[in-house]
Amino acid sequence: MKRAVLAYSGGLDTSVTIRWLVEQGHEVHAVAVDVGQQEDFDGVVQRGMLAGAADVRVVDAVDRFAAGYLVHAIKANGLYEGKYPMVSGLARPLIAQEVVNVAREIGADVVAHGCTGKGNDQVRFEVSFGVLAPDLHVIAPIRDANIPREKALVLAQEWGIPLASIVSSYSVDENLWGRTAECGPLEDPWVAPPEDAYARTAPPEVRPSEPAEIVVAFERGLPVALDGAAADLPSVIRALDVLGGTYGFGRVDMIENRRVGIKSRELYEVPGALAIILAHRALEDLTLEREVAHHKPLVEQRWTDLVYDGQWFSPLRAALDAYVDSTQTHVAGDVRLRFESGTCTVVGRRSEHSLYDLSLATYGGGDAFDQSHAEGYVRLYGLPLKVWSAKQGDG
Repeated sequence: MKRAVLAYSGGLDTSVTIRWLVEQGHEVHAVAVDVGQQEDFDGVVQRGMLAGAADVRVVDAVDRFAAGYLVHAIKANGLYEGKYPMVSGLARPLIAQEVVNVAREIGADVVAHGCTGKGNDQVRFEVSFGVLAPDLHVIAPIRDANIPREKALVLAQEWGIPLASIVSSYSVDENLWGRTAECGPLEDPWVAPPEDAYARTAPPEVRPSEPAEIVVAFERGLPVALDGAAADLPSVIRALDVLGGTYGFGRVDMIENRRVGIKSRELYEVPGALAIILAHRALEDLTLEREVAHHKPLVEQRWTDLVYDGQWFSPLRAALDAYVDSTQTHVAGDVRLRFESGTCTVVGRRSEHSLYDLSLATYGGGDAFDQSHAEGYVRLYGLPLKVWSAKQGDG
């Protein structure tokens, strides 16, 4: 009997995948990785065992997720297509690593996942498996055996897998960085998201009427304290997630370009992630030299595309991280955020490494900027265009 190690979420598709693999003669070892999702892991283990798994392991990886993945996303301001903090894309390589670790430990022949053929996660898992364990065979039953959601529900019922408490109109994924939802009513891009699609952000009618402010302190590009109280990264994320969620901030409704070439409508709740990136960018505005500040967004976009596309374990991603790290030495200081209904705004920033010089920036008395230098600078700066216009211009 071949041993298979499955990346197990405890949901419909992966629970059905367990039984499908068992029916095909595999001894299934399910690995559920805790990356900060709000999950009943006792229920996950129970469902996996009832589905036929030989064992179900729950791996606590919250701190590793924060320290090994989210720190890079924060420094790189990682927003796919300028909007999405990549909740799933950042977690998948860590989950793949844990699956491979178990496969090596028990001498498995197969690694498996429960992804469909339309999504990004199949790419992320299989590219990661290919780097980490190219000798292991990969099985993807939901995709390769063509098991749509309707059929999966029927199979779960036939096989006695208890899923009534978790099956909904939406396909949901979440971790410390945020929550994602798709499918069901969200598949029509003209229809506004139903309020029941949200779980981490409050609806308008219950949001506080008075604004709230909080000061986020950074060192070397990472948040380290809230209102002067030191906190580790998971604690900072959770606190800002709750605060932002209370005000309904962090909802992202977008038409997204998937790696497989199709557009999809995705709903994200990411109040903590967006607040941290907003604050981090504000501090970079204050502390990065002009040319670095102009070039870094180009690197950020390439970094984000690599991670979204499943290229975490790539030399280019590692090289880009080295560049980004080199820019963060002086990204330290405080950023004051104000939360109001549906919004988060930077209302103050300060740093001992600030490149903002009031004596140069002011238009009032005490101006240290010698404006007599400007005339010659402007004349030389515009000289190439002046020559072009005289020799080749239409006018």
